[in-house]
Amino acid sequence: MKYFLTTAIFVVLTLMIIIVFKNQNKEELSINDRMTEEEGVTMAKDENLEKRKKVTIKTLFDNYQDVKGLKTGHGFSCLIEIENETGIHTILFDTGADGNILLSNTEALGIDINNVNSIFLSHIHSDHVGGLSNVLANNHNLQVIIPASFPDSIKQTIISDNASYKEISTREEIYDSVYTTGEMGTLIIEQSLIIDSEKGLIIITGCAHPGIVNIVKKAKEILSGKNIYLVLGGFHLSSESNTIIESIVNDFRMLGVEKVAPSHCSGNRARELFKNEYQDNFIDNGVGKIIEI
Repeated sequence: MKYFLTTAIFVVLTLMIIIVFKNQNKEELSINDRMTEEEGVTMAKDENLEKRKKVTIKTLFDNYQDVKGLKTGHGFSCLIEIENETGIHTILFDTGADGNILLSNTEALGIDINNVNSIFLSHIHSDHVGGLSNVLANNHNLQVIIPASFPDSIKQTIISDNASYKEISTREEIYDSVYTTGEMGTLIIEQSLIIDSEKGLIIITGCAHPGIVNIVKKAKEILSGKNIYLVLGGFHLSSESNTIIESIVNDFRMLGVEKVAPSHCSGNRARELFKNEYQDNFIDNGVGKIIEI
């Protein structure tokens, strides 16, 4: 009897040890599975990071010079390269006042104008559309995005150069994560470009005739909840008083603008006041400047 009792106890204890051992193995396996899953999430996040948009802005025409040897002129143009997993989309923002100067600078910078996918024209003034014919003569396999209020003469020029155009009236997403504010202003109609980048909104203006603060507010309205990472281009402040410029600088701070790159018609005094306020977040823009975001 004692033998059978001892044997039974031994069997029960053995079974208990086996069960505990199996449970420990299951727990370790579960932990390893969780670790593998977590590593998978991390890897997926890393892959997503690689797919994020890279934005490069190259100033091609401006009153100010960043790279010696390049030509300056009264006007503005910049090349915007938006790179993601599907490739690179290239937008030429405005064409400056002189097509020969524009093409000279692009050549010096090693930029092939034939790689431009589209042209975005902010407004009708000659210092922003003057180089259009020169560009289209070299590359007409593109679309020109224009305010709907543009005169028929510009539209005919585009057609005669075998290119196409898209008229813009209201705010619109023109490419993936790239928007136009739509036509703004009264006396001088203008559109500005908005890029929804990983670091926040990038706003690019031609001359900001409708008011640079109004344009920033419009961008925040179109893409509510997004921070403003950079405002670049003409701010149209060269004839404004220090008091007005200081007020605009304060408005930028209130609107949460992180970085500024005023150029073209912004004026020296405005650039100085913005630089004093923004310090390291002020970008001294000019012909040849390359900004990578």
